[in-house]
Amino acid sequence: MTRYYVSGPSITQKEIDYVTDAVSCCWYEKANVYHERFEKAFAAYTGRKFAMALPSCTSGIHLALCALGVGPGDEVIVPEITWIASAAPASYVGAETVFADIDEKTWCISAESFSQCISNRTKAVIPVDIYGNMPEMDRLREIARKHHIAVIEDAAQAIGAEYQDQRAGSFGDVSVFSFHGSNTLTTGEGGMLLTDDAGLFARIQILRDHGRLPGDRMFFNSEVAYKYKMSSMQAALGLAQLERVEELVRHKRQIFAWYEAHLQDVPDITLNFEAPKTKNTYWMVTVILGPSYGITKEQLMELLSESNIDSRPFFHPLSSIPAYSSSKQAKLARERNKVSYRLSPRGINLPSGFYLTEDMVAFICKALSSTLAGARA
Repeated sequence: MTRYYVSGPSITQKEIDYVTDAVSCCWYEKANVYHERFEKAFAAYTGRKFAMALPSCTSGIHLALCALGVGPGDEVIVPEITWIASAAPASYVGAETVFADIDEKTWCISAESFSQCISNRTKAVIPVDIYGNMPEMDRLREIARKHHIAVIEDAAQAIGAEYQDQRAGSFGDVSVFSFHGSNTLTTGEGGMLLTDDAGLFARIQILRDHGRLPGDRMFFNSEVAYKYKMSSMQAALGLAQLERVEELVRHKRQIFAWYEAHLQDVPDITLNFEAPKTKNTYWMVTVILGPSYGITKEQLMELLSESNIDSRPFFHPLSSIPAYSSSKQAKLARERNKVSYRLSPRGINLPSGFYLTEDMVAFICKALSSTLAGARA
C-alpha cells in the first residue's frame, strides 16, 4: 500500500538546474552569487530592506537576540505552542523563557496572554506564525512598543501568509524563516533573517561570521562569535523555490480546501482557522478533536498509522516537555495557559506534502472519519 507521509517538497527541473549550476560554477569569486540573488529576491518578496541567508531559522533567532543585547537576567516571551527552536535560543544567551498562552482560533500567541506575561525584565517577544497562520500582529506590536520590547517574528512555517495585506516576515524588528525539508519553501536545511534596521543588520553580519569586521581579509577577528552561513547550493535551491512561491502557496491552500471539503460532515472537529484580512498558507493541515471523542492524539496517530497514514502531534506545550518542565516559568505556565493545555492533547497534523492529490486526501479523510466514528465517547 501507499504510505502517506506528513510532508514532502515540490522539486522541479528549475531547482535541479540552479543547484547544478551552483555546484559547477559557484566557487572563488563567484561563491556568493546565489546568496546575493536569493537574499535580494527574498527581501523584495517580503518588503524588507535587508536579508541574510542562514543555515537555520534557529540561528536567526539566536543572532537576533545576541544583536539586541538580550542576556542573563532578561526574559523572552514565546508562545506555549511551538517547536522548541522558537524558544531554545533564549537559553543560548542565558535569558529566561516565559511561556504565553495561545489564541483559541488562530493557535498563535494570544495578545492578552503576552500582555499578562510582561515584567520589567522582558526584553523580547517571539510570536510564531504557527502552521502557516498569523497572530494579531497589530495588537502584539502595539503592546511591544508600549513596553519597549523587541519583536522577533518567527515566520518559519508561514512563507506567503498575510495579515492585513502585509506578508509574513514583514512585522518584526527582526523576522526569520525556516527552509527545513518539510516547509513550503525548502533548501533542505536553512533559514533567512530579515530586518529594516541597518545598524542591527550590520551587527548581525559580524556575529554570524566569527566576529570578522566587514572587508576583513587578514582574519583579524574582533570578537568570538558564530559560524552561521548557508551554502551556495542551498541558496540556489532556495532561489528556484522562491521563483515558484506563488505556485507553492496555491498548492498548499488547495490541499487544505480538499481536506475541508471531505471532512465537512465529520462532527465535533476543528480545522485550521483563517481570520478576516488574513491569508493562512496551511503549512500543516491540522485537526483538533472535540470533547465527544474518547481518544488522545497519540492513540489517533497510532490508528491512522495502521492505514499507512503518517501524522504529527499538535505541538506539546513547551512548559510540559522535559527540556523546560522543571523551570519556575514552566510551573507558572502550566497553571496559566488553559487554552494550550486544552487543545494540545486533542490535535494532530495530517499529511500535507506537495505529492498529495485529491484522491489521496479523500482516502485519508475516509480513514480518519472511520477511525473517529469508532471513538465517539
